[in-house]
Amino acid sequence: MSGAAAKQIEDDPTVYPIEDDVGEGSLQRFISELLRGLIAQWLASRGQVAFVGADQFFYWEQYNPSEGIAPDVYVLLGVSPSTRVSAWKVWETQQRPSFAFEVVSHDVQKDHLGAPAKYGRLGVEELIVFDPDHRDSSSRVRWQVFRRSPRGFLRVEATSADRVHSEALGCWLRVVGEEGNTRVRLAIGPDGDELLPTDAEARTVAEAKQHRLEDALEAERRARVALEIELARLRFERDPTPPPASTDREVPRKTW
Repeated sequence: MSGAAAKQIEDDPTVYPIEDDVGEGSLQRFISELLRGLIAQWLASRGQVAFVGADQFFYWEQYNPSEGIAPDVYVLLGVSPSTRVSAWKVWETQQRPSFAFEVVSHDVQKDHLGAPAKYGRLGVEELIVFDPDHRDSSSRVRWQVFRRSPRGFLRVEATSADRVHSEALGCWLRVVGEEGNTRVRLAIGPDGDELLPTDAEARTVAEAKQHRLEDALEAERRARVALEIELARLRFERDPTPPPASTDREVPRKTW
């Protein structure tokens, strides 16, 4: 950064909010928290260094805080997961999300129309908008997918199916559960049929596998002991005569 640019940043008196005045609902929060962890887990498993954040503002025009948006979940590739920041100012960090995820809230107009336009101006590569209450209106859909192309930031898919594919993440986003228990999970495979397990699910599977292994080893030990007992019984039946007692006696030594 040049000295002039650094001086410009240092002298910026503009207040850039770091919290949204509009609080998110509990369903929106539950969906975002689960998905954020799954995305971080998925990218790490692929060896990709990435910061997976949630509800932090991005500003892309200095001196203009109205040009800001706080994704419910976002991905910054190449940024350390341990990075600590209260808000992202693009003119300082040069960081723009490769992926962003929005859960439609009570402000349907903002999330369906206003948000995609802002994400386009921010420079996001892919935005997926999820509407858990899409059945409330025939004009709404469960999923909208926006991607950047030479023609601009365009909506490339709108569907009420249970899943959509994310090119940015290299996997599927799939809805599970109903109403208040609705969640968005990551899924893998050609058609997204295999859900990526959560950390808790992975631990449960690993523990069950360990228990099965321990049970198999115990069963093998018991079978081995039973076999040894049976072989001893068969040997006794063939020759029940006990082995002769030893005739070797130690001759006492004289002590005189």
